Amino acid sequence: MEMYYEYRHTVGFEETNLVGNVYYVNYLRWQGRCREMFLKERAPAVLDDLRDDLKLFTLKVDCEFFAEITAFDELSVRMRLVELAQTQVQFGFDYVRLDPGGGESLIARGNQRVACMRGPNTRTLPARVPESLVRALEPYVLAAPRA
Repeated sequence: MEMYYEYRHTVGFEETNLVGNVYYVNYLRWQGRCREMFLKERAPAVLDDLRDDLKLFTLKVDCEFFAEITAFDELSVRMRLVELAQTQVQFGFDYVRLDPGGGESLIARGNQRVACMRGPNTRTLPARVPESLVRALEPYVLAAPRA
């Protein structure tokens, strides 16, 4: 059984374009929101660290689209761990439309690579992934090698 963190979302009109389908940039926003909610729910100590000197820099983000979604579609954004390295984490995201009858369909897939940094803005340096985040990610390590 694949382990993932799930963020559920109902698409609103403001997230669609003139044609009526979801504007592509919203998929990236949902990745960020999913990651934020994971930190809030599963790794709150990291939020305290972020208020101190920890910085999470998004190094790379991508999304591949398979189908369109429109306003009021129910969406499950499923975040999984792809790689856990000393100073970086890579997450994978599956965007799944939840059909009213209980069915599901994969509509997009994305990735996000994050680097942990510490220090003032003028002297920010790579830092180890905080232990509290490593612990929060433990349930998702089954399929992700640690570098």
